[in-house]
Amino acid sequence: MKYLNTEEIRDAEEAADAEQPVALWEARLQELEDKITELPAGYGPLEKAELQLQVSAVLVDLERGEEAFDVAREAFDTFTAHEGWDGAAQACNNMFMADQPLSLAALGQGIWLGVTFPEVEPELTVALLQHVVNETPADSDGAAIAAAVAHYIADLRTEGKKHEDLTFFTNSLLATVARRHSNIEKQEQFAAWFQRMELDDPEKFLVRMRNVIDVLVQDDWWVDRDAIWARLPVN
Repeated sequence: MKYLNTEEIRDAEEAADAEQPVALWEARLQELEDKITELPAGYGPLEKAELQLQVSAVLVDLERGEEAFDVAREAFDTFTAHEGWDGAAQACNNMFMADQPLSLAALGQGIWLGVTFPEVEPELTVALLQHVVNETPADSDGAAIAAAVAHYIADLRTEGKKHEDLTFFTNSLLATVARRHSNIEKQEQFAAWFQRMELDDPEKFLVRMRNVIDVLVQDDWWVDRDAIWARLPVN
C-alpha cells in the first residue's frame, strides 16, 4: 500500500538493502525542480502543486525537513484555494513527515480533511490516523479513537479487494492499540474493551476525534472550517 507503514520493525540488513543512495534522491529532486522551472506560460496552479508534492517528499527523504515543510505548505495553500482536498491532505502528510514545529498542526488538518471529504484517498486518511497512533503514549485514548476512525473510514469508503486489504490493516491496527492500551489479547476481551471505549458508536468517536484534532492543531488552522462546512451538501 502506498501510504501505510505496514512493517513497524524491519531487520537492519533488510532496511539497508532497501535504502536508496542519496545521489538518486538528489537527481530526482533536480529533475522535479527542472520540471517546475520549465512549466509553460499560463500553466495551471495545480500542475505546479502536484510537482511540489513530489519535491517535498524527496526533501523529506533527504532529511531536509525545513525545505520540505515550506514546499508542502505552498502546495497546501494552492490545493485548498482550488478545493483540491486530496492534494491538500497529501501536503499535510508530507509536512508531518518533515518533522518541523508545525508538523502536528499539519497532521491535524490533514486528518480533518481526510475525514470530511470522501474524495481524499481512504488509504491516505488511514495513514494520517496511523501517525496519531504512533505518536501517542501507549495508554492514550487518542490512539484508540484514531484507530477506530481509521477502521470506520476504511469500511465506509472502500470496496472489493481494496476494502479487504485496508480493513485487514485497520483491524490489525485496532488490535495493536488494544494490546498496548489495556493488555488485550483475546477476542472476548477485545469486544468488551471496544464497547467500553465507545468505539462502536461513530457519533461518539467522531466527536472525540475532533477533540484530538483540536489538540494537534491548537490555533494554527490554515483553512476556514466553518466556511468549508457551510458549503458541504450535508453538514
